[in-house]
Amino acid sequence: MYRFLLSRQWVILTLVGLVLIPVMIKLGYWQFHRHEHKVAQNQLIARSLAADPVPVTSLTAPGRELPRRDMWRTVSATGTYDTAHEVVVRQRTAADEQSIGYYVLTPLLLGNGEAVLVNRGWISAGNDLTRFPDVPAAPRGKVTVTGRMMADETTAASGIKDTKGLPARQVMLINSKEQAKRAGLPMLGGYIEQTGPKPSGSTPEPVPEPDHDSIGPHMAYAIQWWLFAGAVPVGWIVLVRRERRDQVAAAAKKAEEAREDQAAGAAGDGGRTADPAGSGEAQPAGSGETEAAGDDAMPAPANP
Repeated sequence: MYRFLLSRQWVILTLVGLVLIPVMIKLGYWQFHRHEHKVAQNQLIARSLAADPVPVTSLTAPGRELPRRDMWRTVSATGTYDTAHEVVVRQRTAADEQSIGYYVLTPLLLGNGEAVLVNRGWISAGNDLTRFPDVPAAPRGKVTVTGRMMADETTAASGIKDTKGLPARQVMLINSKEQAKRAGLPMLGGYIEQTGPKPSGSTPEPVPEPDHDSIGPHMAYAIQWWLFAGAVPVGWIVLVRRERRDQVAAAAKKAEEAREDQAAGAAGDGGRTADPAGSGEAQPAGSGETEAAGDDAMPAPANP
């Protein structure tokens, strides 16, 4: 009944379906885990932003990687800006998420001989990307900076690989270890994303607070992948039933044609069987009787 399933076409179709089902299920879980990660990150950001400010030295130290649990924590640091080792970070977007420019990255010298990187905010790139841009001057003298604690950027985490051959005092990643080598200073791990004090002018433009309300489309994508996985066997069954129905219909049509041919053949054979009884050449009327009469009329013998 279903021998067509053993055909090459149907074997390939079935194998493709069997491969697609687990792949789609796995893709669904991948999107689901991304949803969970986003939800957990939003919760972490909200908790960190709501926490009381702490001294930056209580969360990090020179050469230390900032733990994820301490990201976005509000910290404070007091010191003087080291503008001699100030750099700009290329390819950064403004708060409108459209304008491309630089982040201004300035070391803050602490009283204990250590330093911490401070992202003072965003400035426009200008027309000449090969020269160091006009950067608003950092405050002079001792200042107290507050901001969000951020982890060092890396090639692995950011996907940015082209970090060499840049103009002087321009970088692609915010990385305390790289800046420590450049400045010859012990740098605390991570950096501060400055929120206060506000700049005296309109620039540098403060980095906006990270979004911790949106959860993205990952859950919807997960459900879509799982629906696709469920649709594969359903679609396979529909195709099998349709193929079976078409084959049954074709077989019925063929049988009907065979019966019609057989009936037509039988009718033709019946007509040919009746012809010999009525065939034969027609004889002239009365010829038989004449011959019979001639045969019977024998001459009478003569009387002696």
